[in-house]
Amino acid sequence: MAKRSGGLRFQPSGGEKKPQIPTGKKQRLSVERLANDGRGIAFVDGRTWFVDGALPGEEVDARVMGARSQIVEARSERVLAASAQRRMEPCPHARVCGGCNLQHLSAADQLALKQRSLAEQLSRLAGIEPQVWAPPLSGPEFGYRRRARLAVRWDNKARRLDVGFRAGASQDIVSISECHVLVQPLQALLPALLSVLHALDKPQAIGHVELFSGTADAVLVRHTAALAEADLQRLTTFAQAQGVQLWLQGEGPPQPLDAAYALGYRLPAWDLELAWRPGDFIQINAPVNEAMVAQALDWLAPEAGERVLDLFCGLGNFALPLARQGAQVVAVEGVDEMVERARTNAARNGLVNAHFHQADLSKPLAEAQWAEGGFAAVLLDPPRDGALELVRQMATLGARRVVYVSCNPATLARDAAELVRQGYELKRAGVLDMFPQTAHVEAMALFERSV
Repeated sequence: MAKRSGGLRFQPSGGEKKPQIPTGKKQRLSVERLANDGRGIAFVDGRTWFVDGALPGEEVDARVMGARSQIVEARSERVLAASAQRRMEPCPHARVCGGCNLQHLSAADQLALKQRSLAEQLSRLAGIEPQVWAPPLSGPEFGYRRRARLAVRWDNKARRLDVGFRAGASQDIVSISECHVLVQPLQALLPALLSVLHALDKPQAIGHVELFSGTADAVLVRHTAALAEADLQRLTTFAQAQGVQLWLQGEGPPQPLDAAYALGYRLPAWDLELAWRPGDFIQINAPVNEAMVAQALDWLAPEAGERVLDLFCGLGNFALPLARQGAQVVAVEGVDEMVERARTNAARNGLVNAHFHQADLSKPLAEAQWAEGGFAAVLLDPPRDGALELVRQMATLGARRVVYVSCNPATLARDAAELVRQGYELKRAGVLDMFPQTAHVEAMALFERSV
């Protein structure tokens, strides 16, 4: 093989390569529109800038957070000309905390952004739109989050403990004194929690802290080393004084300080209470979760005795209300522990018409005994990756109605295109505002197939 000449240099087809923009550089920008993730978009010298905290029509001074090729990621540091859409953020940490990235936008404008994002994904990726757009399901724009994780890091050089949330596009921790999106019991708990964490003798042992509010309030302390006896006593005293459960997690699963502790949440419209443990998945927004379940049941419209399949059923958030309405429910989940808790939840609520199974939902359904006999309707609530392999098999289940609950419009659109190829029509779709003050979009879609 001929030896390559080391003296030859080839000019890229696009012309001379532009110098990379260094992190930290400041740039004045005129913002033209919003991206689906809520960042402002500006254009300078052939590059596209995505700017946190900027709105269309604004002129801002921004600082570069990172750059690659023709894409620059930046954060607005000063607004020179503000949009009429801009509002003052209620939280003092909003401009630096990565937890909320849309507090500067009104609730109505946030919903409009999310609806546009869903519509664009369905149109661009699947080439479809629903016959009817459902009104968005929303609840309080603040005070909604019943579960949260606080990052904890000991800064040995500064001899300082940082407790808070990650900064946007960074591993830095923004120390917080308040958080407006937490439900009120957790907001009230925060000052005492911060105080006890800062009083620990060995805070280096703490990895993170999680907060929970449901039928009881709880604090989970994740520790990466054994807690000092004095620190454990401080945490115990704090929990007793605040009337909250204390859970600890070292190398194994979370454990309650008192074996009698129990956590749960209620679905009052169906007279249900679901038990859960730290580490289990639950929807963090109780009002929107209840509205979501009600809409799913309305769209599925199961008649008494009809067989309904609930895929990715978790603790039974949809399965138990479906059973309460009289459907014969087959519910499937991939995690053994969740399946057992779902069965226990059904039994404790006196439901005998919900049957739970563990299965790898990435595998063909034809081999599963629980799939035999077909279903009148199917509900699926998959993770962000979607459920492409499942929807490819949907027609074999015989379901006329399919309700798809999604936390990622892109994978919903991809899977919707596959359902359409199988003869389903997209009848309805709409957003679920599960995470106000963020650009995160959840959605629900109803597909029907002619018999």
